[in-house]
Amino acid sequence: MESSKIIDSFLGFCVADALGVPVEFRDREQMKQNLVTNMREYGTHQQPAGTWSDDSSMAFCLAESLCKGYDLHDIANNFVKWYEHGFWAAHGKVFDIGIATAHALKRVKNGTNPLLSGGITERDNGNGSLMRILPLIFYIKDKDIKTRYELVAEVSSITHAHIRAILGCFIYTEFALQLLAGQEKRQAYKNMQIIVNDFIQKFEICSSAELNKYYRILENPIQDVEIKDIEEYEEHRIYSSGYVVSTLEASIWCFLKTENYADAVLKAVNLGSDTDTVGCVTGGLAGLYYGASTIPQEWIDVIARKEDIINLAENFAKAV
Repeated sequence: MESSKIIDSFLGFCVADALGVPVEFRDREQMKQNLVTNMREYGTHQQPAGTWSDDSSMAFCLAESLCKGYDLHDIANNFVKWYEHGFWAAHGKVFDIGIATAHALKRVKNGTNPLLSGGITERDNGNGSLMRILPLIFYIKDKDIKTRYELVAEVSSITHAHIRAILGCFIYTEFALQLLAGQEKRQAYKNMQIIVNDFIQKFEICSSAELNKYYRILENPIQDVEIKDIEEYEEHRIYSSGYVVSTLEASIWCFLKTENYADAVLKAVNLGSDTDTVGCVTGGLAGLYYGASTIPQEWIDVIARKEDIINLAENFAKAV
């Protein structure tokens, strides 16, 4: 496979991640008073400009492992290497990690099978697996949908094993696969809705109550709830927290509401709250769709470990 699409996605998510790092946890009203328009330094985590977070680090750990083929234990061990030793950290040191992810990786380190290490309760539905799942699309792109779902579920479950988190990752990867195939983005979105809804109905992978959590994305009818296209929601009805459903909704909303990479990721970051992850998830789609050549060069120029990222993309392309 050519490395260009992989580079598009890798730079797409890590640049947007880095845009969000300095303003993580600021609320929307704070953001409106001082909108992000360019790379910033320091801020929330006191990091230099161009520093990406755990989101991109774990995505790169996944890609690094997939260069050798699919081995869930190896993927999980790469995550542990990042957590403990800064493997694929922007500057060799971890400065941010989600609570659920930390607990899961401690279990992996202590010998728990990675299929069983992720949280399974209602409270374990943060965006910690969604943020890092995108590289998997290049490995699963030619596989049947049942296999795609199973592999997405396994990789999510290392840290987030609840069906809601898994379903969020599955929706996202199916949408990304449509973009990778060259579909216009709104057609890709409609195709994803049909594919995911049909699959869930055929294989009964979750309850209707769980499926309904994604009604605004999948446009599934719910009694007494108005269903409309995600693009039609007003900003105040789009939430940018670390909850997997909200992150996925916000990212798709930002991607569909804009017409270029910069506008998409700046819209995402300026929603506030979980700025790095909403940025990262949006940026993965936007990079894949618009291409790395459309990312402002001044943003790429300051990205940490830029050459390492490009080398990883090239090695990954050869492997898949």
